[in-house]
Amino acid sequence: LQVCCVRIANMFIVKRVVSAGGSFAPHCTSLSVSHFSACHCLASSRRHSPYSSVDRERYTSLVKSVMSSRVSSQTPETLQAEDEHMYGPVVRTPPPRPDMRVPKTLHPFLRCETTEETQEPESGPPVRISLKREQGGSFVPSVTRILQQTLSPEQIFYLERWKRRMIAELGEDGFKEYTQNLFRQGKLFHSALEDILMSGSTWKDKSLSEAPKYPSEVLGYMESISHILEDISAVRAIESTVQHDTLNYLGIVDCVARYRGVLCIIDWKTSDKPKPFLSNTYDNPIQVAAYAGALNSDENYKYQVENGLIVVAYKDGTPAHAHQLSSELMLEYWKTWLLRLEEFREQR
Repeated sequence: LQVCCVRIANMFIVKRVVSAGGSFAPHCTSLSVSHFSACHCLASSRRHSPYSSVDRERYTSLVKSVMSSRVSSQTPETLQAEDEHMYGPVVRTPPPRPDMRVPKTLHPFLRCETTEETQEPESGPPVRISLKREQGGSFVPSVTRILQQTLSPEQIFYLERWKRRMIAELGEDGFKEYTQNLFRQGKLFHSALEDILMSGSTWKDKSLSEAPKYPSEVLGYMESISHILEDISAVRAIESTVQHDTLNYLGIVDCVARYRGVLCIIDWKTSDKPKPFLSNTYDNPIQVAAYAGALNSDENYKYQVENGLIVVAYKDGTPAHAHQLSSELMLEYWKTWLLRLEEFREQR
């Protein structure tokens, strides 16, 4: 068999040389292999072959290359094993570990003494408790203020870089006008939402008859959240103040309602860029958990909320993204909020 391979390979060489203008004799290229036998030693007479003078060792590498010109049988697993044998095992970078710190005092998220008998009925108009700061009273920081003053160095770096880039594009006055417009659009958006939720109607009903009365800046946002509003029911509070007397902080909840049957703290956000993942919302989950913890401890509310919802609306009418926070996630963000609250107190 080896002799056959050598001869076939050498025939291949002869033909390649002839086709390239070589000087081999014509009769060498017309040899037939149709009756070639591996048992050539049994032939009755041995005829002189033009290949007898070929140096077999010289073309051993060629034969090997011809015989091995097949698809490799190695798999990704065997290639990795070979690579590890030659260069050592692959050092994999471990995923970033979550913050393993724990609050010094793990304050409860829920008010344990609340029972089913003390739950408020879900009928009736939504509650709205206005913010009242007592004259001469002690200062109670807001959730927004605490989060702003406890940003990580990385968050501060990216915020400052974004601000410098925007100023470079718009100028100082242009950037100031841009931020003012964002604030105004946010207020108009929340006002339109409040009107719809207080009336108990849907955006579809409003868009057919009363949409023109809303500012043009919010029409895209309202269209963006229209599919979310269809799943909102049993609204219990709108733009209502919540306060945690034990931890001494307060906030204003956008909405408390049922989303697909689950009672949630709902936070409405606007954005120019898509935010399809919860991680894109930065500190918003911590904010929602802080609001829920304050509401659960506030005597003005006779019910408890364990879940959250962050809705990101888009000005161009693109369907909003709804990020649900389960009770397990809310507890994790509640611990993070307690750490931020401790950091804020240490700073002061």
